[in-house]
Amino acid sequence: MKHYDAIVIGAGQAGSPLCKKLANAGKKTLMIEKRWIGGTCVNDGCTPTKAMVASAKAAYLAKRCTDLGVTIDSFHINMKQVKKRKDEIVMQSRNGGQKAIEKTENLDLLFGEAAFIGPKSIKVKLNAGGEEEVQADLIFLDAGATPVIPEIDGLKDIDYLTSTTILDLDEVPEHILIIGGNYVALEFAQMFHRFGSKISVLERGERIMAKEDEDVSEGLKQILVDEGLDIYTKAEVHHFEKAAGGIKASAIIGGEQKEFKCSHVLLAAGRKPLTDALLLDKTGVELDDKGFIKVNEKLETNVPGIYALGDVNGGPAFTHIAYNDYTIVYRNLIEGTDYKTTERPLPYCMFTDPQLGRVGLTEKQAREQGYEIKVAILPMKHVARAIEVSDTRGFMKAVVNAKTKEILGAAVLAEEGGEIMSVLQMAMEGGITYDRIRYCVFAHPTYSESLNNLFMKIED
Repeated sequence: MKHYDAIVIGAGQAGSPLCKKLANAGKKTLMIEKRWIGGTCVNDGCTPTKAMVASAKAAYLAKRCTDLGVTIDSFHINMKQVKKRKDEIVMQSRNGGQKAIEKTENLDLLFGEAAFIGPKSIKVKLNAGGEEEVQADLIFLDAGATPVIPEIDGLKDIDYLTSTTILDLDEVPEHILIIGGNYVALEFAQMFHRFGSKISVLERGERIMAKEDEDVSEGLKQILVDEGLDIYTKAEVHHFEKAAGGIKASAIIGGEQKEFKCSHVLLAAGRKPLTDALLLDKTGVELDDKGFIKVNEKLETNVPGIYALGDVNGGPAFTHIAYNDYTIVYRNLIEGTDYKTTERPLPYCMFTDPQLGRVGLTEKQAREQGYEIKVAILPMKHVARAIEVSDTRGFMKAVVNAKTKEILGAAVLAEEGGEIMSVLQMAMEGGITYDRIRYCVFAHPTYSESLNNLFMKIED
């Protein structure tokens, strides 16, 4: 059995940089990857979807450019070209990541499925055939997550799509029925509607994006409905069956039966951790009731020397959080620092159009935590830049501590909402209070300049 100083399982956005840094720090390191370098972000998530979102945005602008005095007589969606461009971007990133690992000294790479055979011993079933057994004192799990396939009668009898397989379509679907009303579901919903598909979104809860404040949720829903999407809440599909020319779905919506006829079904109702194949019972590593690996605030499991990073540990499932997991673990182990996950902010951006940029506490969370708060809201129709580019959808929202004037959180539903949110995050990180931003000098006419006006909404 070959011994290493460190073994990293999974080449996602935590595992890939971690294995290189460990090797460069002098540790003999092994990277084990079952599929492709780059993880979900590069292969099935951020990289391909945002490439396709850009194509969908171009179609949207072509449809509405008459408002700006530009007439396009006709255009069509070349889905094969959309897919080709997306694939080229993915392959560039994937291949670049693999080459970077392969050229790193002190670092080995195995493609195969890893399973524990002892506390810190692993058997790798190689993709190319055969097996290898390895062990290490330090083991880092970055195995990721995969789409949840719900238990619905008749689902096994139809050809359904997931957030992974929908990326392989090279023709525009006629009608997609989407199960789920959260971030991934809504990005795909708007994207394919702009490509030309009829879209029906079915969300089990009372509203889409239940973790957001109600005004944010309803604001985005109205934008999507105005664009032409059908969104149903309090909706649950209970039966699928093949039908002539497509798929028939039976659902209960608000207590009433409704039938849908569609060409495609997309399952986007959550993700589950890829922990089963690891056989973690051989290590004593504890899992939660959903199969995620339990970790402490420094990302170490209950077994000393075994760490879990990224989606597999049940934390926020974002690329930037996985990457930050890597930096925390590496700096603590190699540089002797004392960083904790509890000390970091949680920014994120949903790439619908307009984007939803979010950081910190929602209004609801701030009230639940007992803060005395003030809330500032500025509709984008009052933002000069938005008016000039003719996109006044959405609003900016900030929640502040009424006593200290600190910014507690922000939601920006707007064109470039993620960029505007990031300005507010920097203020939060630096302890800049809202009254200082109110009179800050920003370049005109930018979106961020209107943070002046946002905080003018708060009366001292």
